[in-house]
Amino acid sequence: MRALVEGAARVLAEAGVGSPRHDATALAAYALGLPRLDLVLAPPVPEGFTEEYAELVERRRSREPLQHIVGSTVFRYLSLRVEPGVFVPRPETEVVAQVAVDEAARIASEDRTPLVVDLCCGAGGIALSVDTEVPGSRVVAVDASPEAVALTRANHGLSGSLTMRIEQGDVRDPSLLADLDGTVDVLVSNPPYIPPDAVPVDPEVRDHDPDLALYGGGADGLEIPRAVLAAAARLLAPGGLLVMEHAEVQDAAARADAEATGAFEAVESRPDLTGRPRMLVARRRARDDGAGEPRPVAQPGVGHSQP
Repeated sequence: MRALVEGAARVLAEAGVGSPRHDATALAAYALGLPRLDLVLAPPVPEGFTEEYAELVERRRSREPLQHIVGSTVFRYLSLRVEPGVFVPRPETEVVAQVAVDEAARIASEDRTPLVVDLCCGAGGIALSVDTEVPGSRVVAVDASPEAVALTRANHGLSGSLTMRIEQGDVRDPSLLADLDGTVDVLVSNPPYIPPDAVPVDPEVRDHDPDLALYGGGADGLEIPRAVLAAAARLLAPGGLLVMEHAEVQDAAARADAEATGAFEAVESRPDLTGRPRMLVARRRARDDGAGEPRPVAQPGVGHSQP
């Protein structure tokens, strides 16, 4: 078994897979029907394993995502079902989820019920993290993709509190979640934000994640993130927290767009696991502080330089 896994790791390394030994071991565990494989105490090779394992390794060698092959991924404390056609959750987004979880937990500690909205929810990782880590919270998850909504519902059935509200909707729709206007405590989002000319290098992303979940629209990729800002300005209660992931080259533009709405204060960029500025965090202003109603979000090329 160890020899087979080591051989598979070499094959995957030659194909350019970033974590060849991890993936080779995970594929072996999957073929064995085990949650994980300890190579120190590796089991004997069962009949038919070698052929099945070779097929799985070949799929990974061709850069099919590991998560699609095994059908799941780990996000924070959750095991999420993953399917082709829906964006695969990434480890860096766990940091975005942490900010939302911390804010919801702070509100819950004050004997209040936090209302948290996850826009562009994908497979539901952020929404379900809040739902499971902050008991009693009210969580609403929304995505434009029917496949993503179906997958979030499936993951909710496996892991969630069964009270989460899950809807299909476009963040650009000014009436989206209108019944929640001005009442949301935390609005968190990992929207599509890749500019049209920044095609991902990794085949796993470029060839397998859906374009709807990757490209943010407009020349700078910030059309959908600006729609998230507009939705946050409308949905958040005074003092409510906005948390939004973006590309590291978009930090200045995202801050400028948030400030240009007139709806937010304490606008800042925060780092991901590698120290790169990858999320926007801001507070909704009080409506009676003299700032007036939110202004329209700046359009591409207006009020800031492009990333």
